[in-house]
Amino acid sequence: MSRTKKTVTGEIDFRDPVYYTNRELSWVEFDRRVLGEAKDPGNRLMERFKFLSIVSSNLDEFVMVRVGSLHDMAEAGLSSRDISGMTPKEQLRAVSAEVQALVEDQYAIFNDMLLPALEKEKIILIRSLSELTEEEEKFCDAYFESNVYPVLTPMAVDSSRPFPLIRNRSLNIGALVKKKSDAGEQDFVTVQVPDVIPRLVELPKGAGGTRRLILLEQIILRNIQSLFLNYEIVTAHFYRITRNGDMTIDEDETEDLLKEIEKQVKMRQRGEAIRLEVDSGMDRRLMSLLQKELGIEKSEIFRVKGPLDLTVCMKLYGLEGCDRLRDPRHDPQPVPRLPEGCDIFAQIRQGDILMHHPYQSFEPVVDFIKQAAADPDVLAIKQTLYRVSGHSPIIAALAMAAENGKQVTVLVELKARFDEEHNIVWARMLEKAGCHVIYGLMGLKTHSKITLVVRKEEAGIRRYVHLGTGNYNDSTAKLYTDLGLLTCSEAIGEDATAVFNMLSGYSEPKLWNRLILAPLWMKERFLYLIGREKQHALQGRRGLIKAKMNSLCDPDIIAALYEASAAGVEIHLVVRGICCLQTGIPGVSENIHVRSIVGAFLEHSRIFYFLNDENPEIFCGSADWMSRNLDRRVEIIFPIEDEKLRSEVLHVLDLELEDNRKAAELLPLGREYRKVSRGRKAISSQEIFCREAEAAAKAAGKKSPQETRTFVPMTSEGADRR
Repeated sequence: MSRTKKTVTGEIDFRDPVYYTNRELSWVEFDRRVLGEAKDPGNRLMERFKFLSIVSSNLDEFVMVRVGSLHDMAEAGLSSRDISGMTPKEQLRAVSAEVQALVEDQYAIFNDMLLPALEKEKIILIRSLSELTEEEEKFCDAYFESNVYPVLTPMAVDSSRPFPLIRNRSLNIGALVKKKSDAGEQDFVTVQVPDVIPRLVELPKGAGGTRRLILLEQIILRNIQSLFLNYEIVTAHFYRITRNGDMTIDEDETEDLLKEIEKQVKMRQRGEAIRLEVDSGMDRRLMSLLQKELGIEKSEIFRVKGPLDLTVCMKLYGLEGCDRLRDPRHDPQPVPRLPEGCDIFAQIRQGDILMHHPYQSFEPVVDFIKQAAADPDVLAIKQTLYRVSGHSPIIAALAMAAENGKQVTVLVELKARFDEEHNIVWARMLEKAGCHVIYGLMGLKTHSKITLVVRKEEAGIRRYVHLGTGNYNDSTAKLYTDLGLLTCSEAIGEDATAVFNMLSGYSEPKLWNRLILAPLWMKERFLYLIGREKQHALQGRRGLIKAKMNSLCDPDIIAALYEASAAGVEIHLVVRGICCLQTGIPGVSENIHVRSIVGAFLEHSRIFYFLNDENPEIFCGSADWMSRNLDRRVEIIFPIEDEKLRSEVLHVLDLELEDNRKAAELLPLGREYRKVSRGRKAISSQEIFCREAEAAAKAAGKKSPQETRTFVPMTSEGADRR
């Protein structure tokens, strides 16, 4: 499809790479926004440590997946250019430089801002072994002897013992040693810091009640000589490697997808090393040896001034006795339409129900499955699962339903990145319970969030459906902002049945009622909706698009948005992460405004609003405007048709577009963001949503949140799934 614009001076090519930002560089810019929250003195101290941890977790996954993929393409000799006109090698060079700068800033914040602020609170993290008192040295040695030494496995490298496999993302101490009786050759030895022992160790309290903490690796380093008694330690330093975790599976050649994924997961530990992190003072001989053995380029080496792997900051965040240094925890509020113990099916029959997590509880979704499992009138339950929690009550309910004789069909997506092992376990458990389990579709990931309950009632068969923007994960539902809809709409029920028939077999209906599916025709539908706004603008009517998503990088969608903007359509986007679109390009994107919100909760919901000549259409769903979502995944977008619920969804969009506390605006002609200037009234959308949920629950007859609120640390589970 041609994407050009006729002008007086010629044509504007809406697909010109100069108008697009590289996806990977845009992601690094997102992590900079997360880092900005760690830097912001307006945030509570422990919250700043949490954001610093999230940056590290994000970087690990980015290097394993995105940088790993670029490595594969570069090594294969591919020279094809991305949306911004860059080859894989050019992207690798640019990304390496940006990530190096990001890590330098991360450690500067940790060392120069956060640790001094922590010390003012009488909490000291030991930076050097020389800071230990004599009493603390004795404590560390005793702790090592009784708790650490039995777990360690020191490994030497010599003519009979080859260089060992260094596990992906493990923290290690490498050393050069020599025999005490020999002044000649030096050998390499290494020991992995065990992750089964807490990394943060509290020392005996100092004077004035000061709390002093030390990292496990420092205790091991202090006692490393005891691991190599016949040798002299010449030099010893910390190091950590990241391996290529990009998984490639040829599904056409795979007879058993489950077994192939199990094999590929194990191979991740043996993937090519693509990043080496070392402490800044590492001996050059040791560095040279590691670089040679691991096959690491100089640009892939990160010398850091501080502890390797700052995900340890999440342990600092959760430190006991520091409640006042953390934000008060928001307790998800009851959904007014779904009081505890109610008949959920009866409530749904009264009208569609919208839920806004984590401001409102995820429990009704769990109860929906539980009630269906126990209800003698329920004939069948069908559900898609992408990521679930470690002790999922939904999995337990599905298993119980099958044991109760109901027809239970579950699509478990085995290709959910980094949850493959987890999902294999659940799939086998569900099969054992008698569920019919589908292992995804060949060549596609099933990312849609849908549950169908088929129930026998007096009037006949009725179908109840839950549709959502987030995973069926009761843990991350406390951290991620998502929307969910419960409905017994006959049209949506028919579509839901068609979805599962398509997933379990080859049956696709001739027409669909309400649901919009990828990869079938979702992209075409979005292009039509954007194009319709453009036509209205060209005809002198108002064109308006508001949308919220995680990422925006599909070239067809971006080109269509450019066309619409050039025609005069107002476009307001809330894009949390990657955004390959640029704003403020003369004649192209002057009418497009993009903002990102990074707050206490991870913005995860997808909402799409089209003015449609003052007859608005509003959709929610599982898909971002990314090529992978629109072309290579099974995704569902669903309409919000109830007028009251439409107002509630539009309120979510509008309030986030007014946020001046946690929002940052994409600056014109580039990929940099700037925090939104505060107006006379401070507006934090997440805080307002919390208050609104509390007020709605109270108005529905619930206890005041102030009577039930507890102040406890939020768990870190789910942070690396952003």
